[in-house]
Amino acid sequence: MTLLEYALIGFVIGILTTAPVGPVNVMAIQHAAQQGIRNGLTVGLGAVLADVIYASVAVFGVSAVTTFLDSQFDLIRIVGGLVLILFGLKVFATHPHLISDTDGADTPAPKVGGDMAVAFFMVLTNPGAAFGFVAIMGALGEWRPAHGDHVGAAVMVIGVALGATSWWAGLSALVARFKDKINDAWLDRANRIAGTILICFGVAIYVDLVFGMV
Repeated sequence: MTLLEYALIGFVIGILTTAPVGPVNVMAIQHAAQQGIRNGLTVGLGAVLADVIYASVAVFGVSAVTTFLDSQFDLIRIVGGLVLILFGLKVFATHPHLISDTDGADTPAPKVGGDMAVAFFMVLTNPGAAFGFVAIMGALGEWRPAHGDHVGAAVMVIGVALGATSWWAGLSALVARFKDKINDAWLDRANRIAGTILICFGVAIYVDLVFGMV
Protein backbone atom coordinates (compact mmCIF):
# COMPACT_ATOMS: atom_id res chain seq x y z
CA MET A 1 0.00 0.00 0.00
CA THR A 2 1.23 3.49 -0.84
CA LEU A 3 0.87 6.58 1.33
CA LEU A 4 -1.64 7.97 -1.17
CA GLU A 5 -3.77 4.84 -0.82
CA TYR A 6 -3.66 5.13 2.98
CA ALA A 7 -4.71 8.77 2.68
CA LEU A 8 -7.61 7.89 0.36
CA ILE A 9 -8.80 5.09 2.67
CA GLY A 10 -8.66 7.48 5.62
CA PHE A 11 -10.51 10.11 3.58
CA VAL A 12 -13.38 7.70 2.88
CA ILE A 13 -13.48 6.60 6.53
CA GLY A 14 -13.62 10.25 7.61
CA ILE A 15 -16.65 10.87 5.42
CA LEU A 16 -18.45 7.65 6.36
CA THR A 17 -18.03 8.23 10.10
CA THR A 18 -19.12 11.88 9.83
CA ALA A 19 -21.98 11.76 7.32
CA PRO A 20 -24.70 10.16 9.52
CA VAL A 21 -27.02 12.97 10.60
CA GLY A 22 -27.00 13.28 14.37
CA PRO A 23 -26.94 16.09 16.93
CA VAL A 24 -23.61 17.52 15.71
CA ASN A 25 -24.74 17.55 12.08
CA VAL A 26 -27.99 19.26 13.05
CA MET A 27 -26.03 21.82 15.09
CA ALA A 28 -23.73 22.56 12.14
CA ILE A 29 -26.71 22.84 9.78
CA GLN A 30 -28.34 25.31 12.15
CA HIS A 31 -25.25 27.51 12.18
CA ALA A 32 -24.72 27.30 8.42
CA ALA A 33 -28.36 28.15 7.72
CA GLN A 34 -28.53 31.02 10.21
CA GLN A 35 -24.97 32.41 10.21
CA GLY A 36 -23.18 31.18 7.07
CA ILE A 37 -20.65 28.63 5.87
CA ARG A 38 -17.82 29.63 8.21
CA ASN A 39 -19.82 29.08 11.39
CA GLY A 40 -21.22 25.76 10.18
CA LEU A 41 -17.71 24.53 9.39
CA THR A 42 -16.35 25.80 12.70
CA VAL A 43 -18.86 23.71 14.63
CA GLY A 44 -17.95 20.69 12.52
CA LEU A 45 -14.25 21.15 13.27
CA GLY A 46 -15.00 20.46 16.92
CA ALA A 47 -16.21 17.01 15.89
CA VAL A 48 -13.21 16.58 13.56
CA LEU A 49 -10.81 17.08 16.48
CA ALA A 50 -12.53 14.31 18.43
CA ASP A 51 -12.53 12.09 15.32
CA VAL A 52 -8.78 12.60 14.93
CA ILE A 53 -8.20 11.54 18.53
CA TYR A 54 -10.22 8.34 18.11
CA ALA A 55 -8.78 7.61 14.66
CA SER A 56 -5.26 8.01 16.07
CA VAL A 57 -5.98 5.64 18.94
CA ALA A 58 -7.56 3.14 16.57
CA VAL A 59 -5.00 3.16 13.75
CA PHE A 60 -1.90 3.29 15.95
CA GLY A 61 -3.44 0.80 18.36
CA VAL A 62 -4.33 -1.52 15.53
CA SER A 63 -0.83 -1.21 14.10
CA ALA A 64 0.75 -1.93 17.49
CA VAL A 65 -1.12 -5.21 17.97
CA THR A 66 -0.86 -6.55 14.42
CA THR A 67 0.15 -10.03 15.57
CA PHE A 68 -2.97 -10.40 17.69
CA LEU A 69 -5.20 -8.99 14.98
CA ASP A 70 -3.76 -11.29 12.35
CA SER A 71 -4.43 -14.29 14.57
CA GLN A 72 -8.04 -13.15 15.07
CA PHE A 73 -8.47 -11.69 11.57
CA ASP A 74 -11.75 -13.38 10.63
CA LEU A 75 -13.34 -12.80 14.05
CA ILE A 76 -12.47 -9.11 13.97
CA ARG A 77 -13.92 -8.74 10.48
CA ILE A 78 -17.10 -10.55 11.54
CA VAL A 79 -17.53 -8.23 14.53
CA GLY A 80 -16.57 -5.16 12.49
CA GLY A 81 -19.05 -6.05 9.75
CA LEU A 82 -21.81 -6.55 12.31
CA VAL A 83 -21.06 -3.20 13.97
CA LEU A 84 -21.22 -1.42 10.62
CA ILE A 85 -24.50 -3.08 9.67
CA LEU A 86 -26.13 -2.35 13.05
CA PHE A 87 -24.86 1.25 13.05
CA GLY A 88 -26.08 1.65 9.48
CA LEU A 89 -29.52 0.36 10.44
CA LYS A 90 -29.63 2.75 13.39
CA VAL A 91 -28.64 5.69 11.18
CA PHE A 92 -31.18 4.65 8.54
CA ALA A 93 -33.97 4.57 11.13
CA THR A 94 -33.03 7.84 12.87
CA HIS A 95 -35.26 10.86 12.21
CA PRO A 96 -33.40 14.06 13.23
CA HIS A 97 -35.29 17.31 13.76
CA LEU A 98 -34.08 20.70 12.61
CA ILE A 99 -35.41 23.61 14.67
CA SER A 100 -37.11 26.14 12.45
CA ASP A 101 -36.91 29.91 12.73
CA THR A 102 -40.44 29.85 14.12
CA ASP A 103 -39.49 27.31 16.78
CA GLY A 104 -36.62 29.50 17.92
CA ALA A 105 -38.09 32.94 17.22
CA ASP A 106 -37.32 34.16 20.71
CA THR A 107 -34.00 32.35 20.99
CA PRO A 108 -30.77 34.29 20.35
CA ALA A 109 -28.35 32.95 17.75
CA PRO A 110 -26.18 30.20 19.27
CA LYS A 111 -22.53 30.95 20.00
CA VAL A 112 -20.36 29.14 17.47
CA GLY A 113 -17.37 28.78 19.82
CA GLY A 114 -19.48 27.18 22.52
CA ASP A 115 -21.15 24.82 20.06
CA MET A 116 -17.77 23.86 18.64
CA ALA A 117 -16.72 22.75 22.12
CA VAL A 118 -20.05 20.98 22.59
CA ALA A 119 -19.56 19.14 19.28
CA PHE A 120 -16.08 18.05 20.39
CA PHE A 121 -17.27 16.65 23.72
CA MET A 122 -20.37 15.07 22.20
CA VAL A 123 -18.20 12.97 19.88
CA LEU A 124 -15.44 12.42 22.44
CA THR A 125 -17.88 11.05 25.03
CA ASN A 126 -19.67 8.82 22.54
CA PRO A 127 -18.42 5.23 23.06
CA GLY A 128 -19.96 4.25 19.73
CA ALA A 129 -17.55 6.59 17.95
CA ALA A 130 -14.51 5.00 19.58
CA PHE A 131 -15.66 1.45 18.96
CA GLY A 132 -16.69 2.36 15.43
CA PHE A 133 -13.19 3.55 14.53
CA VAL A 134 -11.59 0.47 16.10
CA ALA A 135 -14.02 -1.82 14.27
CA ILE A 136 -13.41 -0.13 10.92
CA MET A 137 -9.63 -0.07 11.30
CA GLY A 138 -9.62 -3.71 12.39
CA ALA A 139 -11.87 -4.72 9.50
CA LEU A 140 -9.50 -3.15 6.94
CA GLY A 141 -7.22 -6.16 7.16
CA GLU A 142 -4.31 -5.83 4.73
CA TRP A 143 -5.46 -2.30 3.88
CA ARG A 144 -4.34 -1.04 7.27
CA PRO A 145 -0.76 0.16 7.95
CA ALA A 146 1.63 -2.61 8.91
CA HIS A 147 3.08 -2.90 12.40
CA GLY A 148 5.67 -0.17 12.88
CA ASP A 149 4.54 1.82 9.86
CA HIS A 150 3.98 5.01 11.83
CA VAL A 151 4.17 7.19 8.71
CA GLY A 152 1.42 5.18 7.02
CA ALA A 153 -0.69 5.31 10.19
CA ALA A 154 -0.22 9.08 10.47
CA VAL A 155 -1.14 9.57 6.81
CA MET A 156 -4.31 7.54 7.30
CA VAL A 157 -5.28 9.69 10.30
CA ILE A 158 -4.63 12.83 8.24
CA GLY A 159 -6.87 11.34 5.56
CA VAL A 160 -9.62 10.85 8.15
CA ALA A 161 -9.29 14.49 9.21
CA LEU A 162 -9.41 15.70 5.60
CA GLY A 163 -12.42 13.51 4.82
CA ALA A 164 -14.34 14.70 7.87
CA THR A 165 -13.41 18.34 7.24
CA SER A 166 -14.45 18.03 3.59
CA TRP A 167 -17.81 16.71 4.71
CA TRP A 168 -18.39 19.64 7.07
CA ALA A 169 -17.22 22.18 4.47
CA GLY A 170 -19.45 20.66 1.78
CA LEU A 171 -22.43 20.36 4.11
CA SER A 172 -22.09 23.95 5.33
CA ALA A 173 -21.75 25.27 1.78
CA LEU A 174 -24.76 23.25 0.62
CA VAL A 175 -26.92 24.37 3.52
CA ALA A 176 -25.93 28.03 3.11
CA ARG A 177 -26.72 27.83 -0.61
CA PHE A 178 -30.07 26.03 -0.25
CA LYS A 179 -31.02 27.02 3.29
CA ASP A 180 -34.63 27.72 2.33
CA LYS A 181 -35.07 24.11 1.20
CA ILE A 182 -33.48 22.29 4.16
CA ASN A 183 -36.06 20.52 6.33
CA ASP A 184 -36.57 17.31 8.30
CA ALA A 185 -37.41 15.39 5.11
CA TRP A 186 -34.02 16.38 3.67
CA LEU A 187 -32.27 15.15 6.82
CA ASP A 188 -34.16 11.86 6.61
CA ARG A 189 -32.98 11.32 3.04
CA ALA A 190 -29.38 12.09 4.05
CA ASN A 191 -29.60 9.55 6.87
CA ARG A 192 -31.06 6.88 4.58
CA ILE A 193 -28.20 7.36 2.11
CA ALA A 194 -25.52 7.30 4.83
CA GLY A 195 -27.12 4.29 6.54
CA THR A 196 -27.33 2.38 3.26
CA ILE A 197 -23.64 3.01 2.53
CA LEU A 198 -22.62 1.76 5.99
CA ILE A 199 -24.79 -1.35 5.64
CA CYS A 200 -23.34 -2.10 2.19
CA PHE A 201 -19.81 -1.72 3.58
CA GLY A 202 -20.63 -4.20 6.35
CA VAL A 203 -22.25 -6.66 3.94
CA ALA A 204 -19.21 -6.39 1.63
CA ILE A 205 -17.00 -7.58 4.50
CA TYR A 206 -19.13 -10.73 4.89
CA VAL A 207 -19.18 -11.33 1.13
CA ASP A 208 -15.38 -11.11 1.07
CA LEU A 209 -15.18 -13.50 4.02
CA VAL A 210 -17.45 -16.06 2.34
CA PHE A 211 -15.62 -15.97 -0.98
CA GLY A 212 -12.30 -16.03 0.82
CA MET A 213 -13.25 -19.33 2.44
CA VAL A 214 -14.18 -20.96 -0.86
